Amino acid sequence: MIKPINEMNISFKALSVNEGFARACVAAFCAQVNPSLDEITDIKTAVSEAVTNCVVHAYPKKVGDVNIKVELYENSVIIFVSDNGIGIEDFERAREPFFTTKPNEERSGMGFTVMESFMDKLELLKNEGRGVTVKMEKFFSIKKNIAVGE
Repeated sequence: MIKPINEMNISFKALSVNEGFARACVAAFCAQVNPSLDEITDIKTAVSEAVTNCVVHAYPKKVGDVNIKVELYENSVIIFVSDNGIGIEDFERAREPFFTTKPNEERSGMGFTVMESFMDKLELLKNEGRGVTVKMEKFFSIKKNIAVGE
């Protein structure tokens, strides 16, 4: 099994004001392996969606925590966004485009669809205690140093 070249863990309150912090933090951490601007943008978008899902759905009656773990590899990144909230009853239904449990709040139901479209792999995992972990993986393009004029 290949070990990551670097790892990080962050935890913060499931508040919408922390969504920008999460996306910037994960993007800055991934920058050390020099991904393309498009790859960083994809990661930021997927992290935003995952954190927003925690904020909106995981804790309907209180403010809980969001935990992010990032495993960085030379050519990829694996991001785990987890909560200890109420969980998801039906993973397959939750992944359907336009499905939302909060239609009265003008939610589009596109969170998982967006995450899947911007990342190369996406898994939903039930936590042992409570809540859900979204596991996302992005593969980086391999950049070759080509001398000018070759």
